[in-house]
Amino acid sequence: MLTSQVSNGDKISQIEETKISPTMEQVQYRLYKRRFSGLLGMIILGIVTGMPWSWFGPIANNTADDFHISLTQVNWLGNILSCIFLPTSIFIPVICSRYGIRRCVDVGGAMLLISAWVRYAGIASSLSPPSAYVLLILGQFISGLAQPVFQVLGPMYSERWFDLNGRTTATMLIAIANPIGSALGQLLSPLVGTTRQSILVLGIISTAAVPAILLIADSPPSPPTYSGSKPPPPLSYLCRAILGLEVPQEAYMTPRERVDFVIVTLIFGVLVGATNTLSVLSAQWFQPAGYSSTIAGLLGATLLLAGIIAAAISAPLFDRVFTHRIRVAIKIFVPIVSLAWLSLVWAIRPNNLAVIFVIMVIIGTCSMTLLPIALELGVELTRNADGSASILWCSGNLVGIILILAEGALRAPSTANPPYNMHDALILHGCVVMVFGALVFFLRAKQIRREMDEAMMKNNAFLGNTTTGTAGTAEGGSAEHRHEELATDKDGWSTDGVNRI
Repeated sequence: MLTSQVSNGDKISQIEETKISPTMEQVQYRLYKRRFSGLLGMIILGIVTGMPWSWFGPIANNTADDFHISLTQVNWLGNILSCIFLPTSIFIPVICSRYGIRRCVDVGGAMLLISAWVRYAGIASSLSPPSAYVLLILGQFISGLAQPVFQVLGPMYSERWFDLNGRTTATMLIAIANPIGSALGQLLSPLVGTTRQSILVLGIISTAAVPAILLIADSPPSPPTYSGSKPPPPLSYLCRAILGLEVPQEAYMTPRERVDFVIVTLIFGVLVGATNTLSVLSAQWFQPAGYSSTIAGLLGATLLLAGIIAAAISAPLFDRVFTHRIRVAIKIFVPIVSLAWLSLVWAIRPNNLAVIFVIMVIIGTCSMTLLPIALELGVELTRNADGSASILWCSGNLVGIILILAEGALRAPSTANPPYNMHDALILHGCVVMVFGALVFFLRAKQIRREMDEAMMKNNAFLGNTTTGTAGTAEGGSAEHRHEELATDKDGWSTDGVNRI
C-alpha cells in the first residue's frame, strides 16, 4: 500500500511515530562470533581493492616516462576507477537484494584477481606504448568493478551482523579499509622498485587477498537488532522517497529527512572526492614545489593513516558514549577540515614540509572520523543501508572525477615558476570544499533508525519481564544477565550475547 505525499505537520508526526513504535512482539536478537571473521574478510578485501586507486599517483612522472605516455593518461589510471565506480555502485544494491552479500563478494573477488594479471600483462617490454597502456587501463577498469562491492556493502554487513554497541565501529572498520589500501598504495608504489616491478607487487598482493572471500557469510540465522531483521527497501524506493514521490510507508522519508540526506550526500561527496583527488594528483601537487615522489607518497599516507587512528578511537565512542551526538560531531569536524584543505593553497611551497605534514594530519583526523558516522547517518535518515551507501559513495567518486579533470586542466605551463605547478588547482580545490562544507550548518540529523531499535529493545525487555515474572529472578538473576551467557543455536552457529536486551 502506497503512502501519499504528506502536506501537513500532523501527518508527518504520525508517520514518524509509526516508525519508532514497533509492534508488541518479542523477538530473539542474537550476536554470532562469526561476525568477526566476516568483518576481517571485508577489511582485507577493502584494503586491497583500495590500492590500485592511488598506486600510480606517487609514481606518475616515472610511469609517464617508462610507458611513454602523458601525465593526463596516467591520471586516467586512477580516474577510470572512479568512472566505473559510478554505475557499479548503483547496481550493487540491486544485485545484493536478489543474490545476497556473499554472491556480490564472490564477484568482487573474481574481478580483483582478473584485474591484477591483466594489469601485469601490460608491462611486457615487447608491447608498444599504446598496447601497454590499453592493458594497464583495462586492468584498472576491471579493478573498478571490485572496489565498490566492499564499500557499498559495509553498512549493510554491519546492520545484519552487529548490534547497537558495535554497528558504528563495524561500519568504520569496513569504511576505512579502502583508505588504508589507498595509503598503502601511495606508500608502497614508490618503494618497491621500478614501475614494472611495482605493478607486479600489486598483482601478488591482490592474488593473496582473494581467499578472504571465504570468511564472509550472507546473514546470521537470527538478527542482532530490529533494523537488522528487515530487508532494506529497493534502491528505486529510496530514489522515489528522496524526490518526494509515493512509496510504501516503510520507505517514506519526511521532507526534513530528504533535505538532510541531500546535505549529507553533498558534504560526503566533496570530502571523499577531495581525498581521492589528492591520491591521484599527489605527485603533481608536491613535486613542482621541490618534493620527491617518495615524499608525495608519505604525505598522502600520513593523511590517511592519521585518520585511521582517529577513526579507530572515535567510532567505539560514538557506539557507546556519544550515541546521540552525531550532529554535533559533524558540525565541529566539517568546518575544521574545510579550512585545512583551503590552507594548502599557501602551505604547498618549498621548504615547508613540516607544516604540510601537520595539515595532512588534521585533514586525515577529521575526514576519517566523519566517514563512518556519515555512512551511519545516511542509513539513519533512509533506513536503507546499501542504497544510502551506494548514493554516498557514488557522490564521492563523481566529485573526485570532476576535481581531477578540472585540476589537471589548471596545471601551469612549463614556462611558469615553478614549471607545471598546481597553485590554481589548489585554489579551486580549497574553495569547493569550503562552499559545500558550509552546508553543515543547515543539518539537523535525527537518528530515526536508532530510535526504532532502542524502542524495540525496550519493548522486548518489557515483554520478557512480564513473561518471566519473579520466577526468572529466582532461577539465576535478571533476564539480561541470563541471556548474556554463551550459547549455540540449533544450526551449530556459535553465538554470544544471546537476546541482548
